[in-house]
Amino acid sequence: MPTVTRDIYLGTDSGATTSKTGGVFANGEPVSTQLRQSSTNSQAGTAAVVAGWIEGAEGFLKDNGLSWDRVAAAGLALPGPYQRYGVLEKSSNLPDSFIGWNFHADYSAAIAKAAGREIPLYVGNDGDFGGVGEAARVRGDSKATVLLLAPGSGLGAAYVDANGLPLSGDHLAGMEGGHMPIPRHLLGHGLDEVPAFRCGCGRDWGCIEAYTTISGLAQFLEYFLPKYPDHELAKSDETLRSKGFSLRGRAQKGDELALKIFDIQARALGIHVANLSMALDPGIVVIGGGLVDPDSTTPEFRERYLGGIRAAAQPYLFPKQRAELQIVPATLGELSQSIGAALVALFSSKV
Repeated sequence: MPTVTRDIYLGTDSGATTSKTGGVFANGEPVSTQLRQSSTNSQAGTAAVVAGWIEGAEGFLKDNGLSWDRVAAAGLALPGPYQRYGVLEKSSNLPDSFIGWNFHADYSAAIAKAAGREIPLYVGNDGDFGGVGEAARVRGDSKATVLLLAPGSGLGAAYVDANGLPLSGDHLAGMEGGHMPIPRHLLGHGLDEVPAFRCGCGRDWGCIEAYTTISGLAQFLEYFLPKYPDHELAKSDETLRSKGFSLRGRAQKGDELALKIFDIQARALGIHVANLSMALDPGIVVIGGGLVDPDSTTPEFRERYLGGIRAAAQPYLFPKQRAELQIVPATLGELSQSIGAALVALFSSKV
């Protein structure tokens, strides 16, 4: 029988409603840059979720003229926290019935059934794996370490070492950098007395996540709208949440209030870059999330946002960091976590 070359590494990025599948060749190059999505069906239970992951994997292979025979290993990115490796703790985005679910064992068994053989599976936090994907793009042939900060509904954070693997920590909660407190007195713009915003994690000390992501926009509006009584949003009957979702579009059109809020978010994120650089000393910082998405924001807005991050970080960096640290936008978009999961499978297989 001819020898089959097993040179494909699959990656699945699982959200509560949608899962994305990607893959890389043995040289680390993506199999495809086309986004392949399938329904997660978390409301239907864990078995339905696993079936969705398999459906996505098989669809990805078929789309690209591949088969399970060529798959060497697989990776799965899933939001934590975890009780232990591959076992879920309570998640803010999944039903309580998922607490204690050994998703590693269940997905491994499903892959083995689909492929007709056991295939190594590596799992981890979606933010960590997104960092791996972005790091592989920006570092080129260098061994630069990479810090990823990706504001979305929450603040994804990852630190990727010189070997391309993420810092996961002893309790698989390494780089949960969104839940460190922000030094609020440095935010400026008359916000010295701004309260400690509420955070979905339950902490009350002013998590950086609440000052840099969608989750905090309603609280920014609650603070600012009384100061802008003539603003359209101050007169609107919409919920604060709905008003918050409108801010990115308004900022693209030059809305003063929206730009002010995003300027503060940029400053907060820049201060956080400096904080994390004190501890981790990365060579490159990658900024992800919807505020640097070319399909959703203008070049002028992206440069203003990234410029605000750089300007806020600079004074608090060491001199060598001020001269050499790169702060750049993410490039993989929604592919980052599935590609990162595939790369973790590739790199881990070689360790």
